Order: sequence, then C-alpha cells, then structure tokens
Amino acid sequence: MNRLHPRIRLLWVARAVIFALVAGAVAAAGVLFTPLPIPTFAPVAISFVLLVVGVPYALLRYRAWGYEIRDDSLYLQRGVLTKVYTVVPYVRVQHVDSARGPLERLIGLASTIVYTAGSRGADVSIPGLTPDGAEDLQDRLKHLAIRAEGDDAV
Repeated sequence: MNRLHPRIRLLWVARAVIFALVAGAVAAAGVLFTPLPIPTFAPVAISFVLLVVGVPYALLRYRAWGYEIRDDSLYLQRGVLTKVYTVVPYVRVQHVDSARGPLERLIGLASTIVYTAGSRGADVSIPGLTPDGAEDLQDRLKHLAIRAEGDDAV
C-alpha cells in the first residue's frame, strides 16, 4: 500500500488551524456586535475546541490514507470516522489530471485526479504526492487505462 507524502500533514493541520482561528474570529464578532449575552470567553473556547479536534483529526487522516496500483484497478482506502474503500477499474478511466493548488505548491506537493465514465466530476483524487510522483502516477494510470481499453475493445 502506497502512503501519501508526510508533508500533506502540514497542509491538513494548517487548514484545521486556519478554520479554528476563523471560527473564533466569527464568534468574537458575534460577541462584539450582537445584543445577545454571549460570554466573552466563547471565541477562545470555540477556537480551542476546534484545534483540539481538528489537529488530531488531520494527523489521523494521514494515517488512514493509502492507495495501491493493482493489475486491473486503482484501490484507495481513506477515512477516519467512516472508512472508505474505493476500487476504480482501469476500463472506466476517462482521463487523469495532476494538479497543484497554491498551498500545495507552497509545500511542494501535488494531487492526481482520476475521472471515470459516467461521472459528473472527479471520482478519485489522490492528494499528498510530490510533483514528480503525481506526474508519474498520472502517466502510469493513463497507460494502464489504455491497455485495459484495448483488452476490453469489441
């Protein structure tokens, strides 16, 4: 089973911290601008609870993620509270992208996105790959999908 690059933990923890700070700021605005009797410690308590829950969740999310390139399909497992196991047969693959958002570029990571037949959007996204690893995975999946299509052709 292939693991994600460890730096993805930084991205997920940073998102949890930013979310906790924004939620605390919104709560602080509520304390300042509403006539309701909201305790002044509420924004700090909200941020603290979100940090205590969000940071460990991000770390557990990293441990739960894995993917495997099989002979006939791409297999993924992920999920902290709800385990999700996904199998994408190569014959269903329409196209494969690699993407790097601004935060991913900042920490030197990329994602590979797999689109399948009959779907409206991306069916599978594999985050936390190095840019070279994402491109290699994209090429490998593309070749496996082309080979599978040739095997399945009528």
